[in-house]
Amino acid sequence: MNKATDKTTQQFESAFVSPMRSYTLTALDYYDQLFSAQMDAFRAYSDMAISQARTWLDVKDADSFKKAMESQQKTASNFMERVKGDTEKVTSIGQSFAQDSQKQAEEATKNVADKAKQ
Repeated sequence: MNKATDKTTQQFESAFVSPMRSYTLTALDYYDQLFSAQMDAFRAYSDMAISQARTWLDVKDADSFKKAMESQQKTASNFMERVKGDTEKVTSIGQSFAQDSQKQAEEATKNVADKAKQ
């Protein structure tokens, strides 16, 4: 009876617990990467906004107004480039997670099918 219980436990472990643990680790890694990317983006966007606010506070005459406008245009361009890069990074993280998840699902399915043949 113990051998039957051990075999059932091993089958359950290999068919359900191990794949779920593997997927959970993949998901945690995905969320860690995603959160880090979002925090980096938030920090960069905040820094840009604060820098622009400081630039506008320094406007005292027509020349400083012109410099502030030029700075605003440059910041807007930098912001758009940053958004593009951040979007690509988040997309890449998502694609990697999807590929890893699919690979794990295929391996788990194959493992269950192999165990069923035994």
